[in-house]
Amino acid sequence: MSEDSTQFSGTMEVRERHKFNIDALATYLNSNIAGFSGPLEVSQFKGGQSNPSYLLTTPNRKYVLRRKPPGKLLPSAHAVDREYRVISALARTDVPVPKTYCLCEDESIIGTIFYVMDFVDGDIEWDPSLPNYSKANRVAVFDSMNAAMAALHSVDYKAVGLETFGKPTDYLARQINRWTKQYRASETEQIEAMDKLMDWLPENIPAGDETTIVHGDYRLDNTVLDKETHRVTAILDWELATLGHPLADFSYHCMTWRLEPNLFRGLNGLDLPALGIPTEEQYVKAYCERTGRDSIENWDFYAAYNMFRLAAILQGIVGRVKDGTASNKNAADVAVRVEPLAMRGWEQAEKIINNN
Repeated sequence: MSEDSTQFSGTMEVRERHKFNIDALATYLNSNIAGFSGPLEVSQFKGGQSNPSYLLTTPNRKYVLRRKPPGKLLPSAHAVDREYRVISALARTDVPVPKTYCLCEDESIIGTIFYVMDFVDGDIEWDPSLPNYSKANRVAVFDSMNAAMAALHSVDYKAVGLETFGKPTDYLARQINRWTKQYRASETEQIEAMDKLMDWLPENIPAGDETTIVHGDYRLDNTVLDKETHRVTAILDWELATLGHPLADFSYHCMTWRLEPNLFRGLNGLDLPALGIPTEEQYVKAYCERTGRDSIENWDFYAAYNMFRLAAILQGIVGRVKDGTASNKNAADVAVRVEPLAMRGWEQAEKIINNN
């Protein structure tokens, strides 16, 4: 939506708490990136709330720097080294990712570890209805997003050196347990639908485990679209990437079709054929064709799981607002979304219960 686009798109002057010694960085890059030549100018992307991201501009090239934020952090949070690892590994595949240049684990350079990748010029859109696009260009965007995710889930993670990138089994059980604990730790009010989901989900995980590389937060606004072809040229923000179940990953992406625009940048209620945007059924079919599936069973379970997961993520933000540690000035706005998402998730669960 336009408000999100204004708030998170483009660059700004580096925030005071995220500033560092530019000369020290330039000296390091000059020694570690072939062809690097200053002078170096640094600005900060408005997005990248978790891991600060910077645009590095030189006379000959632009780069992007992603770093851990300064200050005391949770041990496993903000793992930019994991981002660097997965993006670098995927460079040898059909998955569109930026080229990586270096990972710096020497905190003395800019205060925290960081990595540098190529700046991929293109459009980053927040509104999935793509109001400024033609019908034909919307077709290209959604077809390309589908193809990119299918390509990711088709990668042989062992062949690209990611066999130790995560645990290869029981992804759904571990995720449900993790987000239940996160939700309980940040709970600010009792929500009956969340309580029901937390009881029901772990007891109803579908049989049949699968393991692929998963992105964890695959959305339109985490892709870069080519300005001319309108196809995905780079997937960004790999902070939640790991080894996991591809259908959990794909169904999270497909929540766009089940949510309204005002709930969480969704498409529900829009005239999709008139816009040139595939229906959920058409989009799922295209993914199945690309990944060699006849169909997807237990689709309502995956939908319920991801409504729960997103509600838990948003509740975490609500909790940080309450204790004063949330950095996003609009973070309080997410509080009104938690219960509707939980209720939507429980509706999906009830469909399964009533059909059994």
